[in-house]
Order: sequence, then C-alpha cells, then structure tokens
Amino acid sequence: MARVRLQDVAERAGVSMKTVSNVVRDAPHVSEKMRERVQRAIDELGYRPNMMGRRLATGRTGLVALAFSDVSIPYFAELSRVVSRIALRHDYQVLIKETEGTLEGERSLVANSEQGLVDGVLFQPSVMSSTEIARHRTELPIVLLGETAAPLTMDRVMIENVTAAREVTEHVLAGGRRRVGFVGNESSGLTETSRQRIAGYQQALEDHRLTPEPGLLIATDEISAAGAVRAVGAALDGGLDVDALVCRDDLAAIGTLRALQERGVRVPQDVAVTGWDDIRLSAVTFPSLTTVSPDLEALAERALTLLLERIDGYEGMGRHETVSHRLVVRESTPVL
Repeated sequence: MARVRLQDVAERAGVSMKTVSNVVRDAPHVSEKMRERVQRAIDELGYRPNMMGRRLATGRTGLVALAFSDVSIPYFAELSRVVSRIALRHDYQVLIKETEGTLEGERSLVANSEQGLVDGVLFQPSVMSSTEIARHRTELPIVLLGETAAPLTMDRVMIENVTAAREVTEHVLAGGRRRVGFVGNESSGLTETSRQRIAGYQQALEDHRLTPEPGLLIATDEISAAGAVRAVGAALDGGLDVDALVCRDDLAAIGTLRALQERGVRVPQDVAVTGWDDIRLSAVTFPSLTTVSPDLEALAERALTLLLERIDGYEGMGRHETVSHRLVVRESTPVL
C-alpha cells in the first residue's frame, strides 16, 4: 500500500501543503476551524508525518533540552518523566542535561545552549542570577523554570513559592503548633528557592503574632535526606525545642522523620512534619508526608508551549507565569 503523502492530505482537505504542515507542527496561528478540517483529512487517510523529512525541511532537530542541577534529586527525575511524555505529544524528544548546580555548569549551559543539537532549552537555574542569564544567553530559545528571577525578555514558569510556604506553615499552626522550625535551607549561599520558602514560612508566623527565631532555621550541608538526618539530629541533640518542622523539600522531610524517630520523638503527636514536591516516596514513608504538591503537568505543558512558540519565531517580551499547587495532607500532620 502506497504511503500517504502530505500532498494527499492537502488535496483531501482542499488546502495548501503549507497549511497541512502548519497543522502537523501545531503552529499557533492556525484557526481552530482550519485545524479541524485538516485533522479530519489526516484521520481519514491515516497520514503519519515523515519525521526525518520534516526535520530536513524545517532545519530543526526535533530535540529540546531539559536542564537542572542533579537528576538524582527525585523532583527532577519526576519532572523529566512528565516533560518527556508531554514533549512526545508535540513530536519532540527530550535531552536531559545536568549542571551540577554550579555557576560554571550553568554558565556553560546558557552560553553554549547545546546549539545545533537541540531546538530549545527548558532550564531550572540554581545559582545564576537573572542578570547573568541575560548576559550569557545565546539566540537559542530558553524558557526558565522555578523561582530564580528571570530577565524581562525571557519566559519563566513557576509556582507561587511564598504563597505555598505560607499555606503549609498555616496548616501546622492551625493544628495548634507554636514552636515551628524550618529545615533544609543551605548552610551557605541561600538559593532563591530557600529564600522564598523561608519568606512564606516567616509570613505565616507573623500572621499568628509569633516572632520568627533564627535558631529555628536548621540548615543542611546538602540537598539530601542524609543531610537532613545529620542537621536535625544535631539540632535535637543540642536542645532544639519544636513542635513542628516545615521542610524545604521532601528529601529534607524524609531525613527529618528518621532523625526524630531515632530519638523517640513521635510524629505527629510530638512534632508535626511537612515536605514539599509530593515525590512518590512521600506517600509511603512512615508516617506518610504532608507536602506541597506542584502541578507538574501544568508546569511542563505551559513551559513547553512557551518554548515551542519561541522556536516558531515568537519575539515578544518575556511571559512570567505561575501554575497551581495544592497541599496534600497525610499522616505527618494532625488531620484538622
């Protein structure tokens, strides 16, 4: 049976081959009526795009990069899975790029941006400022993820970290806790993520007329469960007096659970614990973790849409957008 060609679809739909190509590429300027007309012809004929031919014709690779600090961090592993699945719906494959969370690694990514290998980059910076990103970037389209401030000319997608941190802290305060600590901020050189989450935590305390205490901030030497075990354990051994611990991320919360349990401190009876990211492990710890759950589907879908619009030639000012989050209440905090 002869292969169905782009020309066959164009003839069936009564449109030009360029219009069919625009529909296949999901170009944003095609009207919904025209898209439905062409899609009907595609479905009737069973047309399947020749991806190699399409790439030769467009000069595109069919690849986008997803760059972040460390793939061993569960949040980034789960983000990669979601982004890869959604990218396939747009006929793109995803290349994972680690920066190791260093200034050198992030500068190299932004300055080189895998040119010639990918059509665009989704990038979650850890240490680069917006000024540095603007200075080092190339012409390759980049959409930023996460809390780092973005240059006005670049797109960014994130959740409202300050709001979410205030909400999760409000949750433990509503349960009657008054000595609420924060776990997981970096021991040196705070990231923007930690700054925003501490700000929301502090706002909630002040809303309840509680004075934030620097001694209740428990820094860790690395973003890991082991780092939290060491830091929280040392704080408890040093006389830390708390009835709740709000953790920067689920890894810090998992480490906190172990440090508390090793010392016979009951969760949530004695100390309530919350996490952040809603990684898969958070539902099966003992007790299971109350956590902030970002809408990864919405984040990945919106970020990819913005990136593909840039790849298609959009040259407007940066779009700085937020997606939703929710608080998932589990066993590590009392049910209100």
